[in-house]
Amino acid sequence: MIIYKTLDEIKKIKKANEIIARLFEDVLPKHVKAGVSTYELDQIAEDYIRSQGAIPGTKGYDVGRPYPPYPAATCISVNEVVVHGIPSKKQILKEGDILTVDTVTVLDGYFGDAAITYAVGEIDETSKKLMEVTEKARDIGIEVARAGNRIGDIGHAIQEYVESFGFSLVRDFAGHGVGKEMHEDPIIPNYGKAGTGAKIEDGMVITVEPMVNVGTYKVKVLSDMWTAVTKDGKRSAQYEHSLAIIDGKPVILSVRD
Repeated sequence: MIIYKTLDEIKKIKKANEIIARLFEDVLPKHVKAGVSTYELDQIAEDYIRSQGAIPGTKGYDVGRPYPPYPAATCISVNEVVVHGIPSKKQILKEGDILTVDTVTVLDGYFGDAAITYAVGEIDETSKKLMEVTEKARDIGIEVARAGNRIGDIGHAIQEYVESFGFSLVRDFAGHGVGKEMHEDPIIPNYGKAGTGAKIEDGMVITVEPMVNVGTYKVKVLSDMWTAVTKDGKRSAQYEHSLAIIDGKPVILSVRD
């Protein structure tokens, strides 16, 4: 069931998201460099989130057995890791890596959710193109999220753009509604058929978050039951915004004013 939000509720969701925007723009870029562990980045992110009066929504997130609760404040996915990479003291960033940081904040009972991909120093041309296409695909999907269109139009627009570059879209994970819960209806696939799915209406708050792979779209989940990697070992990128439909148009919430 889709839960439509009031303008007051949307303002609260935006405040949670603005913390992530500041984290991504002001805090993490100073620390994403060769020699830093993903554990260190997670600690920096958690400290910042808590300093803003929020709590990290992923830490302790429990989807039920047999999955263990998620242990960290962020998902940090390096190179071939698609999503849900668990930060580790043993994982040290190297020159040429790319990494996605995906995090969730909870502020006054409302959730913010966003993701960004960073380059560690100089990266290869394919990785540069992957990041550029993924970020643009997110923006194209957001532009389609207008009242009167349908959820399938978002995925169709993203898929058409991404596949024109020879990249592929992950099918196993998707965007979603967000509000008083981290994951709400509707599901927002990053591929699909135009004109299908629920009608987009004012009051919807959703995430658009394409996960784009250099090679196959197929993924596998590792033994920790969280970390999803590309089946062919090639690189993946993700960009995500939370947005609300207001007066028929998409308004991005995970940006600062």
